Amino acid sequence: MKVFAVSDLHLPGGQDKPMDVFGGNWTGHLEKIKADWRERVAEEDVVLIAGDISWAMTLDSALPDLQELADLPGKKVFIRGNHDYWWSGITALRRSAPDESFYFLQNDCVRFDGFVICGSRGWACPGSADFSDSDRKIYEREGERFRLAFGCVQKLRQEGDKLVCMIHYPPFNAKKEDTVYTELFEKYGADKVVYGHLHANAGAYPIRFARGGIEYVLSSCDILGFRLIQIY
Repeated sequence: MKVFAVSDLHLPGGQDKPMDVFGGNWTGHLEKIKADWRERVAEEDVVLIAGDISWAMTLDSALPDLQELADLPGKKVFIRGNHDYWWSGITALRRSAPDESFYFLQNDCVRFDGFVICGSRGWACPGSADFSDSDRKIYEREGERFRLAFGCVQKLRQEGDKLVCMIHYPPFNAKKEDTVYTELFEKYGADKVVYGHLHANAGAYPIRFARGGIEYVLSSCDILGFRLIQIY
């Protein structure tokens, strides 16, 4: 079983939001992702989708975007991004999933054949240029969400399992200083962390790097040339 990741698909959600306004490379971006996905992913594989899935404002509006992914191979594991306003009410979301290959994480985790996957949205971190006093409460609340998720991990993880964590926001600032997120990832023995949110201005955030014994992987689709990145 292989594990891949991608994020920041920004599907239209029934709205007139063409992504090519952010650059000509976004023209036909979903078809580029689908082509790479079909070429590389098998039915037994897993694809992690680390947030900012759809511009939709309601679940009903997001369902056509989710359906776009339904015929793609593999298991699909999602976390919420900052633009996923349609993501509200995890029970209704899971009930509305196009098929059994969709997994939506919220304060919990899922296990597949030697891998445990958990995740949450995260938030801007202290030391980031845009971090303000009003951000701290959300930042700390997201830390609590991860603690709940790691409670699930401790119940499901078996000896030898790899732990992969998903977070939409970068889990540190540009200087890669410690945060509540990195401390939790290290405390609970994460092997890899997948994050997104960043686009062409990723700057100080490389696609892959190691910190505290964990590999951090940036999965924003435009930075990856609208291809998936293989995690395992």
